[in-house]
Amino acid sequence: MTSSLTIKNLVLLGAGHAHVHVLHGLAQRRPADLNITVIAPYPRQLYSGMVPGFMAGHYTLDDCVIPLQPLIDACGARYVNASAIGLDLERNRVLLNDGHSVAWDWLSVNTGPVLDRDVIERQMPGARANALFVRPIEAFGKLWPEVRALAATRPIHVAVVGAGAAGLELAMAAAHVLPEGSRVTVVTGGPPVAANYPPGLRQRVQRALRRLNITVLPDVCTGFGPGEVRLASGARLACDAPLLAVGAQAPGWLQDSGLALDEAGFMAVNSFQQSTHHAQVFAAGDVASRVDAPHPRSGVYAVRAGPSLLENLRASMAGESLKAYHPAPRSLNLLACGDRYAVGAWGNFSFEGRWVWRWKDRIDRAFIAQYTPGLRPRPD
Repeated sequence: MTSSLTIKNLVLLGAGHAHVHVLHGLAQRRPADLNITVIAPYPRQLYSGMVPGFMAGHYTLDDCVIPLQPLIDACGARYVNASAIGLDLERNRVLLNDGHSVAWDWLSVNTGPVLDRDVIERQMPGARANALFVRPIEAFGKLWPEVRALAATRPIHVAVVGAGAAGLELAMAAAHVLPEGSRVTVVTGGPPVAANYPPGLRQRVQRALRRLNITVLPDVCTGFGPGEVRLASGARLACDAPLLAVGAQAPGWLQDSGLALDEAGFMAVNSFQQSTHHAQVFAAGDVASRVDAPHPRSGVYAVRAGPSLLENLRASMAGESLKAYHPAPRSLNLLACGDRYAVGAWGNFSFEGRWVWRWKDRIDRAFIAQYTPGLRPRPD
């Protein structure tokens, strides 16, 4: 008597924080009847939480990286070096930028934050030719050493457009590492810096910016020219390196995908991290919006969603009941302040110090080590 398995296909589109956990979990226990395909434009994940430390000179780029291939090999998956340009929901296929497509029975999307160059170019003419985009983070990791090389020849002026957590950390990292005589300016887009944080943390961030002599402009960027940022006030801010660190946007290919989207174009998912209209499509991280429990687009939430995403993918593939994931009502926020100093908050309670940086360093290194075979967290 012989038996045969009906092979099913799971496609993991993107290699964000949640998918790294899914790969790690599938390596421990993978269904025998499952083919796994990972589609990502880079063969590693550059962990965004450590990039400011890389900019400031505390880490090498390799310190901040989770290689994907060991995880992929460990669960017997296939890696496709490509990006999605669309979906064919009638045939259950992901359409790729290399002209190929990949079939799926279950699809999970965790592609990470996006800065849509076409959208930004319309909003801020000249951005494509003159600004340094911080996303994709892998490309920015290669660009920053060029800025450092320029600064080695003379003092420079770095302008950071965007005053969210990423923009503030990048600005403080730049102010710490650039040579004497260099300047850093943050263009906030209008609101005060750290406006979305509790008052205590907001004040600590503002003090940190003052300590580093960072200029804060509560103005709106309307465009870029060679060596300048154009502002809504009519002023032109001369700079050598304009870093564009505005908020994440939805990938453009989602618009015609046929998936349910929220008002901003992100994938609409329910409490199971499951598409609200397509039961075999899941998503986590910045590409998705929890319609039942909105929360900030933050790597913290993507990391926390990983275990639930893995559990519900397993349950869906086994025909079992899914379990709701309830994001915590508050999260730990830790912001690096250039030097080995950090500020943080838990709810409305805020704190700062070198001990906070060491705490953040341990958390970040432990995250990298958890998903990197043979690597153990080590103190800096």
